[in-house]
Amino acid sequence: MGHPRHDLDSAFQTPIRLSLMAALLDASQIDFGTLRDLIEADDSAVSKGIAYLEREGYVTTTKGYVAARPRTWIATTAMGRAAYARHLTALRAIAEG
Repeated sequence: MGHPRHDLDSAFQTPIRLSLMAALLDASQIDFGTLRDLIEADDSAVSKGIAYLEREGYVTTTKGYVAARPRTWIATTAMGRAAYARHLTALRAIAEG
């Protein structure tokens, strides 16, 4: 068995992407504005983080309207939840020595 760092997922190396996944795990889906406010980041950083995680297959986005205003909702995928769980397990193993 190798060092647990080998189980770290590069998709979660930035604080924004890690924060996005952590926030998304508590809900089935979250709209962009709420997610942005939860992790206290600007639109650009959140948008880039979501785009990266979506390319990895870890989140999905759904676009729609609420009262004629465009909205984007973000949700985790099963693959994203599994990858995040592995990442957290590796972090805990590293921290516990």
